[in-house]
Amino acid sequence: GLKLEKVAFGDDMKPKPGGNQIAAMRQVARGAAKLMAADDGPRIAALAFDGWDTHANEGGAVGRLAQLLSGLDGALAEFESGLGARWRDTVVVVATEFGRTAKINGTQGTDHGTGTIALLAGGAVKGGRVIADWPTLKTASLYQGRDLAPTTDLRAVFKGVLADHLGIGERALGESVFPDSAAVKPMKGLVA
Repeated sequence: GLKLEKVAFGDDMKPKPGGNQIAAMRQVARGAAKLMAADDGPRIAALAFDGWDTHANEGGAVGRLAQLLSGLDGALAEFESGLGARWRDTVVVVATEFGRTAKINGTQGTDHGTGTIALLAGGAVKGGRVIADWPTLKTASLYQGRDLAPTTDLRAVFKGVLADHLGIGERALGESVFPDSAAVKPMKGLVA
């Protein structure tokens, strides 16, 4: 069976107090990669990066959101380089618990929304494409007149990765991993 372990970071892999968030994202990814690259290291890890709740001053190409995305890009790069040859067998899923509204609010940010994205990266991903049912940003197409309309259940993406990459059966996915979700079928063709 698949062995799951809690990942504990040593002092050399923890973000330094008072450091900036972007550098911390890279440092945490570097630490996770170091542990996972070891022959006896864990094969599954979950990293959480806070600060994405951009209600105010979200900015554009040079704003707060752009800085966060730059940090995520750097973290993925650190993870790839730190894993070395193991990267080719890796799937990284980047997801969020909620989307953002389609329109800017009064404080130059966006509020909690419904539709969001999932980003897959890694050498085991069948990549180079966007899989979407794009409903457009026209007001008439927005969910409740304010949010990007959800078109895919995020559990289908996770199930697809878990089924095709780790060999977890559809029954286990629908009953144990995501209880009471048998109606949500795994998305196919995400893993090379």
